[in-house]
Amino acid sequence: MGLMTSTDAALDEKAIVAAAERALADIAGIRAEVSKVIFGQEHVVENTLIAVLSGGHALLVGVPGLAKTKLVSTLGTVLGLDASRIQFTPDLMPSDILGTEVMDQDETGRRSFRFVKGPVFAQLLMADEINRASPRTQSALLQSMQEYHITVAGQRYDLPAPFHVLATQNPLEQEGTYPLPEAQLDRFLLQVDVLYPELEAERRILLETTGLSEAKASGVIDAARLQDIQALIRQMPVSDTVVDAILALVRSARPGQGNTMTDRHVAWGPGPRAGQALMLCARARALYEGRLAPSLDDVHSLAEPVLQHRMALTFSARAEGMTVRDVIAGLVKQARG
Repeated sequence: MGLMTSTDAALDEKAIVAAAERALADIAGIRAEVSKVIFGQEHVVENTLIAVLSGGHALLVGVPGLAKTKLVSTLGTVLGLDASRIQFTPDLMPSDILGTEVMDQDETGRRSFRFVKGPVFAQLLMADEINRASPRTQSALLQSMQEYHITVAGQRYDLPAPFHVLATQNPLEQEGTYPLPEAQLDRFLLQVDVLYPELEAERRILLETTGLSEAKASGVIDAARLQDIQALIRQMPVSDTVVDAILALVRSARPGQGNTMTDRHVAWGPGPRAGQALMLCARARALYEGRLAPSLDDVHSLAEPVLQHRMALTFSARAEGMTVRDVIAGLVKQARG
């Protein structure tokens, strides 16, 4: 195998730039279609799309009625993905989401087992109120998120590609819920907080969703094209400055690393997976905003959704009324100097 010449490198660079320009046009089309249906949640749409473009899963946290379900169904249509939805309840069993074996009998009377696939066999899965499911059912879903396959009766079944889970969680409900353990939360690339819309956006919601007809989104790309864009994002160049900023930010969020604020308020901090998430998401955000390389602003903007579910406060910090978001905002302010 010969060494790559400067001409080959230039051709590779040109090919990546050309592919990125095609992706920019596709992403602009995706944004335009989603905005026809989802009003006033630009930040939520952006972070959810960044998670999908990066090839990961997202946890959407917000009170009911903020269009979380509508966002997921709209993304399924616009991205050309086969979408499915599971409404989690405490009595839901793993077989209800993974699938189950049923016994068939042929004409000769011979019996055999046949596997009937569950709703997890989708390219875009909405896990509604995931914290309502029992730990056993949660672990079945979260294993499929990590491994991209399931095992039933010793037989392996691969999930469709791409496979993305967008899970929702109501932060107010505590009764009859099973909070996700920290190790399972870490499997979500981003935690996206869904807040109430602004006044003008809510006015538009009232006017456009209570008439005879509602706006509908159309497909822009398909699953194969989405995978091409996901592969492109992994090839985008990242400068040493941005890599150093990611490392500095993630390490500053861990106690015992010399950051006074973190040592005082943080019980445990993010692991290396947080840095990996920041690298991927910073590239995806750059492309989402029409740029071919990530900047420091991408890292700082994504600090909260990437880090907030990967760290915990000390008892004294919680007693003082501190939140994880306060700590992350302080770390970002320090990083910006």
